[in-house]
Amino acid sequence: MSLIKSISGIRGTIGGKENDTLHPSIIVKLVLAYGELIKNKNQHILPLLILVGRDGRTSGEFIQSIVEGTLLSQGFEVGSLDLTTTPTIEIAIPFHKAAGGIMITASHNPPGWNALKFLDENGEFLSPKAIKELIELSENYDFATVPEDALRSKKNIGSFIPEHINQILSLDLVDVEAIRKRRFKVVADVINSTGALALPLLFDALGVEAILINETPFGKFAHEPEPLPENLQELSKIVQIYGADLGIAVDPDVDRLVLIQSDGTPFSEEYTLVAAADYVLSQKRGNTVSNYSSTMALRDVTHRYGCIHYQSPVGEIHVVEKMKAVNAIIGGEGNGGVILPSLHYGRDALVGIALILSGLAQKKISLNEWRKLLPSYEMIKTKIKPSLDFAFEHFMRKIKEHFTPHAAEIIEDDGIKLIFQESWIHIRKSNTEPLIRIIAEAKNANEANHLIELVKKMI
Repeated sequence: MSLIKSISGIRGTIGGKENDTLHPSIIVKLVLAYGELIKNKNQHILPLLILVGRDGRTSGEFIQSIVEGTLLSQGFEVGSLDLTTTPTIEIAIPFHKAAGGIMITASHNPPGWNALKFLDENGEFLSPKAIKELIELSENYDFATVPEDALRSKKNIGSFIPEHINQILSLDLVDVEAIRKRRFKVVADVINSTGALALPLLFDALGVEAILINETPFGKFAHEPEPLPENLQELSKIVQIYGADLGIAVDPDVDRLVLIQSDGTPFSEEYTLVAAADYVLSQKRGNTVSNYSSTMALRDVTHRYGCIHYQSPVGEIHVVEKMKAVNAIIGGEGNGGVILPSLHYGRDALVGIALILSGLAQKKISLNEWRKLLPSYEMIKTKIKPSLDFAFEHFMRKIKEHFTPHAAEIIEDDGIKLIFQESWIHIRKSNTEPLIRIIAEAKNANEANHLIELVKKMI
């Protein structure tokens, strides 16, 4: 059983004891604390509107009822988007002038997990400082609900997905005409979640012939939901069977985008952002941002266009804060998360699809050909589940002492990242699972794997 509280939301397994899982009582305390933060921010002026949505996970419906009931008990108006995507609720919050929102999704986590993602009035994740305050408040505060005459109502906002699609189509960077002329054929794995509601609308609007697999949004995932190559073998086979131009996979809340080439081979989740940035920078120059665990290829592509690349700690809010600070025109994370500020400051697989298709249509090339034009690196990602008595900070000191004589640069504000001449390794605690992540990248797989093995031996 697990319960993880981090900048990526509060995640936990369903079923079990109160303090070990995403127990109903924990949900109530967290939502009450969130409501108190919103009230304090707005000087206790009520009524305030809070939007609530969920992905297709089977536990989402009962959690949504708890979340909405708790908010109503505090005197908020509640706008329900019901089944939706994380980027959709992020766009809907400022559109409806809401004071915030809660998305119920555990993103890529395995079945049996769910989570609460807390959003501010801009539709962005709460800052690390605000999340820390929320967690402390939920653990130490004696809450009071409002009197009956202050209670408000719940209203159904609708899916808002059509408006999300319309905003994507209106972007200057999305070449709708070129995409329609190309007449793409794609296969999309929507993992039995809300991608099944969103992707068909986008494909129809762009004139894309689409074959959907795992298209029933009932939350019983056909495979592990993280869009990794080992989980996308069905997609790879069907892309080849239908002679599709490419395959598309999203995670359950549609903020991560992974591509499959026409021959069934992975494009690499790391290269979704790289390709999207390559296209965007070809249209408009500007800075880019990715996190410490993302490929160096984005740096190289950014430099090709005479622009500056920056990095941030892992976590969407960290990337967003850095993007704002350096006025980046595109950024994201190497897990397939594309952030386009001209739409909104959040990872968005739907806009990622539109940018990739625009790039393919304008360049008049295949996805396979595009991959060969991008800088080539090999990345190896692994993770370990440490014992309960594992001393992470002590281990970080050992790593630093061992590698300092050989490293060109050491970064320590998110675990530890050791940068060498043409390679790097990053060791950090996961924000989303009770794991330690070890990621290395180099010009070839042998060199990256050598770095991984050195660290694993030290563990």
